[in-house]
Amino acid sequence: MKITPFHLAIPVINLPMMKAFYTSHFNCDLGRSASKWVDLNFYGHQLVLHQVDELEKKAGANQVDGKIVRVPHFGVVLDWAQWESLATKLREKNTDFIVDPYIRFLGQVGEQATMFLEDPEGNALEFKAFRNPDQLFAS
Repeated sequence: MKITPFHLAIPVINLPMMKAFYTSHFNCDLGRSASKWVDLNFYGHQLVLHQVDELEKKAGANQVDGKIVRVPHFGVVLDWAQWESLATKLREKNTDFIVDPYIRFLGQVGEQATMFLEDPEGNALEFKAFRNPDQLFAS
Protein backbone atom coordinates (compact mmCIF):
# COMPACT_ATOMS: atom_id res chain seq x y z
CA MET A 1 0.00 0.00 0.00
CA LYS A 2 1.42 3.38 -0.99
CA ILE A 3 1.03 6.07 1.66
CA THR A 4 0.80 9.65 0.41
CA PRO A 5 2.53 12.19 2.66
CA PHE A 6 0.24 14.63 4.43
CA HIS A 7 0.73 18.28 5.32
CA LEU A 8 -0.27 19.45 8.78
CA ALA A 9 0.17 22.94 10.19
CA ILE A 10 -0.18 23.55 13.92
CA PRO A 11 -0.11 26.83 15.83
CA VAL A 12 2.54 27.25 18.53
CA ILE A 13 3.47 30.09 20.85
CA ASN A 14 7.13 29.27 21.54
CA LEU A 15 8.54 28.36 18.13
CA PRO A 16 12.17 27.73 19.25
CA MET A 17 11.04 25.41 22.08
CA MET A 18 8.66 23.47 19.85
CA LYS A 19 11.24 23.17 17.07
CA ALA A 20 13.72 21.75 19.63
CA PHE A 21 11.09 19.32 20.98
CA TYR A 22 10.17 17.84 17.61
CA THR A 23 13.77 17.57 16.40
CA SER A 24 15.05 15.99 19.65
CA HIS A 25 12.13 13.65 20.41
CA PHE A 26 11.25 12.52 16.88
CA ASN A 27 14.45 13.23 14.91
CA CYS A 28 12.57 15.56 12.57
CA ASP A 29 14.79 17.08 9.89
CA LEU A 30 14.38 20.80 9.30
CA GLY A 31 13.03 22.09 6.01
CA ARG A 32 12.27 25.63 4.95
CA SER A 33 11.67 28.23 7.63
CA ALA A 34 11.11 31.90 8.30
CA SER A 35 10.95 33.97 11.47
CA LYS A 36 7.38 32.78 12.27
CA TRP A 37 7.26 29.21 10.92
CA VAL A 38 9.35 26.10 10.32
CA ASP A 39 8.81 23.01 8.16
CA LEU A 40 9.71 19.66 9.71
CA ASN A 41 10.03 16.21 8.15
CA PHE A 42 7.74 14.26 10.49
CA TYR A 43 8.31 10.65 9.40
CA GLY A 44 8.05 11.59 5.73
CA HIS A 45 5.16 14.02 6.25
CA GLN A 46 5.30 17.81 6.32
CA LEU A 47 4.61 19.25 9.77
CA VAL A 48 4.65 23.04 9.86
CA LEU A 49 4.90 24.90 13.16
CA HIS A 50 3.38 28.40 12.88
CA GLN A 51 4.10 30.89 15.66
CA VAL A 52 1.01 32.70 16.97
CA ASP A 53 0.48 35.13 19.83
CA GLU A 54 -2.17 33.09 21.61
CA LEU A 55 -3.87 29.73 21.40
CA GLU A 56 -7.41 28.71 22.10
CA LYS A 57 -7.41 25.00 22.87
CA LYS A 58 -10.70 23.18 22.79
CA ALA A 59 -10.32 19.51 23.47
CA GLY A 60 -12.67 16.67 23.99
CA ALA A 61 -12.01 13.05 24.70
CA ASN A 62 -13.31 9.57 23.94
CA GLN A 63 -12.89 6.41 25.93
CA VAL A 64 -10.99 3.66 24.07
CA ASP A 65 -10.06 0.41 25.82
CA GLY A 66 -10.88 2.09 29.13
CA LYS A 67 -8.37 4.87 28.43
CA ILE A 68 -9.11 8.52 27.77
CA VAL A 69 -8.09 9.51 24.23
CA ARG A 70 -7.80 13.23 23.55
CA VAL A 71 -9.57 14.72 20.54
CA PRO A 72 -8.21 16.32 18.47
CA HIS A 73 -4.89 14.54 18.12
CA PHE A 74 -2.51 13.70 15.30
CA GLY A 75 0.36 11.35 14.70
CA VAL A 76 1.74 8.73 12.38
CA VAL A 77 1.68 5.01 11.75
CA LEU A 78 5.21 3.63 12.06
CA ASP A 79 6.56 0.21 11.31
CA TRP A 80 6.74 -2.08 14.35
CA ALA A 81 10.49 -1.70 14.97
CA GLN A 82 10.30 2.11 14.63
CA TRP A 83 7.42 2.21 17.12
CA GLU A 84 9.31 0.07 19.65
CA SER A 85 12.43 2.22 19.24
CA LEU A 86 10.42 5.43 19.70
CA ALA A 87 8.60 4.04 22.76
CA THR A 88 11.96 3.13 24.32
CA LYS A 89 13.41 6.56 23.53
CA LEU A 90 10.40 8.39 24.97
CA ARG A 91 10.46 6.27 28.14
CA GLU A 92 14.19 7.08 28.53
CA LYS A 93 13.26 10.78 28.29
CA ASN A 94 10.76 10.20 31.14
CA THR A 95 7.88 11.18 28.89
CA ASP A 96 4.59 11.78 30.66
CA PHE A 97 2.25 9.74 28.44
CA ILE A 98 -1.46 10.40 28.12
CA VAL A 99 -1.75 6.68 27.28
CA ASP A 100 1.31 4.55 28.01
CA PRO A 101 2.60 2.42 25.14
CA TYR A 102 0.58 -0.80 24.86
CA ILE A 103 -0.75 -3.39 22.40
CA ARG A 104 -4.39 -3.34 21.27
CA PHE A 105 -6.27 -6.25 19.71
CA LEU A 106 -3.54 -8.72 20.72
CA GLY A 107 -3.65 -11.73 18.38
CA GLN A 108 -6.63 -10.31 16.46
CA VAL A 109 -7.14 -8.64 13.10
CA GLY A 110 -5.75 -5.12 13.39
CA GLU A 111 -3.30 -5.89 16.23
CA GLN A 112 -1.56 -2.61 16.90
CA ALA A 113 0.86 -0.86 19.20
CA THR A 114 -0.18 2.61 20.31
CA MET A 115 0.82 5.45 22.62
CA PHE A 116 -0.37 8.99 23.23
CA LEU A 117 1.56 11.98 24.56
CA GLU A 118 1.47 15.77 24.51
CA ASP A 119 4.00 18.15 23.08
CA PRO A 120 5.08 21.03 25.36
CA GLU A 121 2.16 23.20 24.20
CA GLY A 122 -0.50 20.57 24.81
CA ASN A 123 -0.99 19.14 21.31
CA ALA A 124 -1.94 15.48 21.64
CA LEU A 125 0.04 13.03 19.51
CA GLU A 126 -0.59 9.37 18.77
CA PHE A 127 1.99 6.95 17.45
CA LYS A 128 0.91 3.51 16.33
CA ALA A 129 2.16 0.49 14.44
CA PHE A 130 0.36 -2.52 13.03
CA ARG A 131 1.71 -6.04 13.47
CA ASN A 132 0.51 -6.60 9.90
CA PRO A 133 0.66 -3.25 8.02
CA ASP A 134 -1.84 -4.57 5.45
CA GLN A 135 -4.48 -4.48 8.22
CA LEU A 136 -4.28 -0.72 8.68
CA PHE A 137 -7.89 -0.36 7.49
CA ALA A 138 -9.12 -3.88 8.26
CA SER A 139 -12.32 -4.32 10.23
